[in-house]
Amino acid sequence: MTRWELGGTMDDDLPGELAERIRRRGGAATIYDIAELAGVNPSTVSRALSKPGRISKKTEERIRLAADRLDFQFNPMARALPTGRSHTIGLMVADITNPVIFGIVRGAEHTAAAAGYTLVIAESQESGEAEAEAVSRLLPSVDGLILATTRLADERILRLAERKPVILINRQVDGVVGVLPEVEQGVSDLVAHLADLGHRSIAYLSGPETSWISRRRWEAMLDAAERLGLAVVEIGPHTPTIDGGREALRRVQASRASAVIAFNDLMAIGLIQAASAAGILVPDELSIAGFDDIFGSELIVPALTTVRAQLQLAGERAVGKVLEALGDATEQVSDDPLATTLIVRGSTGSAPRS
Repeated sequence: MTRWELGGTMDDDLPGELAERIRRRGGAATIYDIAELAGVNPSTVSRALSKPGRISKKTEERIRLAADRLDFQFNPMARALPTGRSHTIGLMVADITNPVIFGIVRGAEHTAAAAGYTLVIAESQESGEAEAEAVSRLLPSVDGLILATTRLADERILRLAERKPVILINRQVDGVVGVLPEVEQGVSDLVAHLADLGHRSIAYLSGPETSWISRRRWEAMLDAAERLGLAVVEIGPHTPTIDGGREALRRVQASRASAVIAFNDLMAIGLIQAASAAGILVPDELSIAGFDDIFGSELIVPALTTVRAQLQLAGERAVGKVLEALGDATEQVSDDPLATTLIVRGSTGSAPRS
């Protein structure tokens, strides 16, 4: 097998027999064609294209140049036939319009692509029933599944994990691997910040009734309030959207709380908008904070105090955990909770004088 000088176009300077074989197939190149053009074994081509970093950089570059020269289109479905693997990972999200998802998707896509896997995204629109149906359609065609902000019951998740590797984000189920934030520290820092500003009564706008992370934040808030001698009240559940935050204003006013912690930034932004429309000054008359530090949190007026989550890292770790379960990981993925950081902005201020 001889090495061929790479460069030019599909019809220019290719070995005659190779060019003719590709033309007879309708112009579709295979890994065997790439191997011939690059002067390597087909198995080396497969490793280079599916698992970058497993061979020398010089050889991998030569293979990629040959693949580009032949306009090779990698087909994960064809690759699945002999191996039983599709090299595809499913990512189920509750609401694809929620900016929280953007960071998770970016991190997951980056890690999946680096390992030669394709990421497929499905959405439940905050419906457990819709999520169950989407997962049923998705599971047969993927090697592993990531459930981000899932609304499924623990029993259903355990059954799924018996069939394929399942990784959870922001959800804990015994027996299933989860990528979790450091909930208690972030909540404790936020409650302490409000207490330092003189607030003695705080309301928590909870998220969906089926949200594990919402319950954990409320429990952490109760613990922090007890330590600091504060009064707290839970208001909810709510849809985790801007509209959900807007609709909560009347109950917030009825609680007589001087500060509000919303389940997420979207709800906090909606509450700020509703308060402004009602003539309530934020933070002079009401302090408002959220979670996640999504895009837009510092664009609202006043800019939102929030607890920042490592969303992109969550996506990266979740895919890494799937790869570990499949035996395709190149390095061990940490099990440590993802650190959270309090970001203080203009939406929280000193408690109003009685």
